[in-house]
Amino acid sequence: MPQQLKMEEKPCCAALSVQPSRGLVDEKFVVLVQNTVPSCPLTIHASHQCEDGHSWHAFAHYTSDASGAVNVSEDCSVGGTYSGVEAMGLLWSLKPVPGSKPGLRMRKKNVQAPMVITISVYKGHLTEGFGDQVPLAGTEVERWYMAPGVRRIAVTEDGLTATLFLPSGPGPFPGLLDLWGGGGQLVEYRAALLASHGIAAMALDYLTCKYTMETGKMVEQDYFEAAYTFLQKHPKVLSSRIAMLGLSLGTSVTLKTAVYSEVIKLRCAVCISGSHVQPLDGFLKETLGYFNENSGKTCFTEDNEAIWRNLLLPIPTDLSLKVDVGKLQCPLMLIVGEDDQNWCAYESAMDMKEMMERAGNSYLLTLLLYPNAGHLIEPPYTPHARSSLFRDVKSRQKLMALWGGQTLEHSRAQEDAWRKLLVFLRKNLYGGVKSTSPLSNL
Repeated sequence: MPQQLKMEEKPCCAALSVQPSRGLVDEKFVVLVQNTVPSCPLTIHASHQCEDGHSWHAFAHYTSDASGAVNVSEDCSVGGTYSGVEAMGLLWSLKPVPGSKPGLRMRKKNVQAPMVITISVYKGHLTEGFGDQVPLAGTEVERWYMAPGVRRIAVTEDGLTATLFLPSGPGPFPGLLDLWGGGGQLVEYRAALLASHGIAAMALDYLTCKYTMETGKMVEQDYFEAAYTFLQKHPKVLSSRIAMLGLSLGTSVTLKTAVYSEVIKLRCAVCISGSHVQPLDGFLKETLGYFNENSGKTCFTEDNEAIWRNLLLPIPTDLSLKVDVGKLQCPLMLIVGEDDQNWCAYESAMDMKEMMERAGNSYLLTLLLYPNAGHLIEPPYTPHARSSLFRDVKSRQKLMALWGGQTLEHSRAQEDAWRKLLVFLRKNLYGGVKSTSPLSNL
């Protein structure tokens, strides 16, 4: 049993509340401390244990007001893992606890269970030793990627390795193919969150899918066309209202299929932190081969973190080495972190903009540029990983990759980009069709 603090040190009526205590991961909450001593230094602490067993925490220093209260949404943190008025700082500034192994990145694996965060308040301005102290008060918060009623369906038809998330309600809904990057695996959390916002989203594994694991061969364009056709034929999906969302290498696939596929006819596309530079002959194997040919341009920091942003620079003028976005016929949103150290996303976006202006289709382009944001632009309040361990799909070797970004600016970018991404998708996918799914129903 931990030793109890004396009554004068621990007011028996100290209270901490978080509203809502259960919500989607992209919803803001209000953290309120009440009934402490007026003008008292306090530390508000958040802790979370990931599914991989690693522990993360964030903390901020406040001083209670004349009534003994702190409102994190309104009051100023004077120190800790963030400072200033930051309503969601206790989430986006989460870091691995001291002594953790280097290179961690927080990613939700099981979207059918919530992230559980413990929020506590301590007397004084603490920076360490939270486990040795008795908090004045504490509570648990649940953060969900799947809203109530969202259905998760494993998809293995047509040789696919995918998971479809259907929104609650009768439908039919607009559809979206969700493609992640060069790390492979079936990553579900973004698709689950999009379904919680009324879009039938299918996360697709295309680098480590069953076909590739069994044959050793990379998938071709027809794999993505099969995924699109599966969505198109699904009774809960509006067949003419399908989008693609790609991050990193997923951007390469999204742009190539959007421009050149005879099967995939997108209502709109969103590309995050990627490039149009790739050989037009062939598909993934040739694209990754082209990257590998340029691997000599890889740089390393003093901490041995790999910087890959130079691999595709300078942007080629040879039109056989980049997707002709001047031929694009659907609205395109590009989301770019200007401190991306992994891909030359900024230079690529500038070239795409110029190509579309020359071709006369730049009216289709929405360009979001974020100074000091890095490569991994994720849903709001996802903790920023400036670098993390990355396993190369082909060699299976692990190395430390530098993604870039400054924590505060990157976190701001994630929040702004997600809000604008949802508006863009609703505008282009619904376009007069009334959604039967509430936008947030936790």
